[in-house]
Amino acid sequence: MKVFPDKLDEALGKRLQPVYIVAGDEPLIHMEACDAIRAAARQRGVEEREVLHVENGFQWGRLTESAASMSLFASSKLIELRLGGQSPGQEGAKALDAYARQAKDSDDILLISSARLDRRAQSSAWFKALDKIGVFVPVWPVDHQRLHFWVRDRASRHGLSLDMDAARLLGERTEGNLLAADQELQKLALLYPANARLDTQAIAGGVEDNARYDVFTLIDACLRGDRVRVSRIVSGLRGEGIEAPVVLWALTRELRIFLSLAQHLDQGQSLDHACKAQRPPIPDKRRPLYQQALKRMPLKRLHKLLLFAQRLDLAIKGAAALPVWEGLHDLSLTLAGGRGPLAEMAYSYRIA
Repeated sequence: MKVFPDKLDEALGKRLQPVYIVAGDEPLIHMEACDAIRAAARQRGVEEREVLHVENGFQWGRLTESAASMSLFASSKLIELRLGGQSPGQEGAKALDAYARQAKDSDDILLISSARLDRRAQSSAWFKALDKIGVFVPVWPVDHQRLHFWVRDRASRHGLSLDMDAARLLGERTEGNLLAADQELQKLALLYPANARLDTQAIAGGVEDNARYDVFTLIDACLRGDRVRVSRIVSGLRGEGIEAPVVLWALTRELRIFLSLAQHLDQGQSLDHACKAQRPPIPDKRRPLYQQALKRMPLKRLHKLLLFAQRLDLAIKGAAALPVWEGLHDLSLTLAGGRGPLAEMAYSYRIA
């Protein structure tokens, strides 16, 4: 049974399930979901706790032994299986499947914490067996378009009130790093009286830029045509020490997807068919983004952008005189439908 983090407390208030799987890559929400399950177990009298860390060479028999062992001090216990980014493998899959079969006859609770589980993992026999008797809590990063709502609601937990502009600014300065956002709110709660209403001036003066980005965030901003955010992300990636070839790889990969889609459309195929033809296929919810982006990017311009990307590749290798990060910024901004500060240089390479 799938339960999203914002509904977990409600589900825990009804009854405890024998198995909980918390999976995702957002540390704050992941941590708080696991904490909520631990607290609910303690409230139900489950005091004993055993933690198993799955690392290379982990003996899966330890899970079986833990489930079978009787405690001298309690009738039930919480078994935490920390998978992290590890895959159970064949041995682990068998052990988890076996655990699911005997869980109904046990008073123990199994809490599995994991990095994001992809579709293949969620289709596995072990996952389905555990999901059938327990709860799956998928943890997703907060979408940047709703981040300011999350910040506003989070501020109320700390006895603060943020207007929407202040919440939006704090969201921009901590995007991709909810732990930093929460920490900044805790600091602001110490500086201001209870129920204080903060504006952008308070945020600008008291919150450092702790945003964390990756190349996939950049691609999403390009697809949405959010040029201001594109510039901010490129600057953030450079400041974090992300290697230029990684950024260029992501942008070039996206350009090739655009070219493939445009060619399918020029052949009279539908956008859905073109998206399904990609490998991997483009998910349904992202297809409108590609549709809008393709309206900004005629086929001729896409070809010229790809040539510019090749020029940037030569510059990275030292075979062309072109400022790399400025060029990556220009390429990203053009994909988003804008024209960056190096537009004239870009046009000299015939990309528009």
